Amino acid sequence: MKLCQIVPSLEQRHGGPSKSAYELSAALARAGNQVNLLATALAEESSHSEGDLAVRQFHRDWPPQFCRSSGMARWMRQSEPEIVHHHSIWLRTLHYAHATARRTRAPLVVSPRGMMGAWAWRHHRWRKRFARYLLHPGALHGVSGWHATSEQEADEIRALGFSQPICVAPNGVNVPSAGEIAESAQHWRKTLGAGEQRPIALFYSRFHHKKRVLELIDLWLEQAPPNWLLLLAGIPEEYAPEMLDNYVRNGIGAGRVAVFSGAGRPPPYGAASLFLLPSHNENFGMAIAEALAHGVPALVTDTTPWAALNENGGGWCVPWAHYPAALRNALAEDPERLRQRGAGAREWVRREYSWDHPARILTEFYGRLRA
Repeated sequence: MKLCQIVPSLEQRHGGPSKSAYELSAALARAGNQVNLLATALAEESSHSEGDLAVRQFHRDWPPQFCRSSGMARWMRQSEPEIVHHHSIWLRTLHYAHATARRTRAPLVVSPRGMMGAWAWRHHRWRKRFARYLLHPGALHGVSGWHATSEQEADEIRALGFSQPICVAPNGVNVPSAGEIAESAQHWRKTLGAGEQRPIALFYSRFHHKKRVLELIDLWLEQAPPNWLLLLAGIPEEYAPEMLDNYVRNGIGAGRVAVFSGAGRPPPYGAASLFLLPSHNENFGMAIAEALAHGVPALVTDTTPWAALNENGGGWCVPWAHYPAALRNALAEDPERLRQRGAGAREWVRREYSWDHPARILTEFYGRLRA
């Protein structure tokens, strides 16, 4: 099939959807589809091909926060896809996807990427009303089918009253080699200082209040033993690293928490003994999957779709109210037991989260929508 995959941005600073849209497009191309992956960027137009995958980035017009692109709109007016699949909502690129689907009578598939969860739907509600009626009018009701990355996300879509078919296909994750893990560990141990040998609990995500980053700092300073270090490495968004560092120091946390921008650095999973993400909501949580793939057990909130951690021993998935007790218990575990949990989680992810798996599921879903 001729597929048009659209994501507002492929830049790392925009988090999981940028990474997952690219990996999914590559897997769909390996499955025998002809895939155009379109995105906007602050730079000028560029393109490159990788087999049956063509990646095209178009200049992002002013104002950049809406991801308007006259170049993308022009290109799509001349395209003839058999499926149009847009990743995320609330941005102008969804309007281009909707217009192309209407013109060509191709099914329109949308991956909300966590933006239809109850917490996300309420957050900045007036901005979402503006987007729904002015940035991409009619697009949500023009959807032919939804792509959810978990049953939890599918339930969230249904709870908002949408009745179109839903395909549940989780994201995949690339399992790193032992050499990549060692390189990550070496980089971050050097960054932290040659004398830093404490076990590390890692937060690696966007610096945004959705992730409860300030609450995690408070909890760490109240409960964590001094023989552990909390490493906050993330994509600056709502909070800058300097702001978080000041917050730590004001909480008398100097030496117990280290804050860095993750931009331009290798992922820090290789240096970690435990991964922490107490998020308000995640439709999948790419960082969680990546931590497990690196052999790092995870402690996450039950507003992420990772309840299986409680069953397979790869970590803990608990309500926020139980997070403090779970954190105390995790930090008190024997280091060897944490390593065993991580090794089991790595093998589980290797078996269950290949990118080829969601590509097969979605290819079948596309075919049903076309029929």
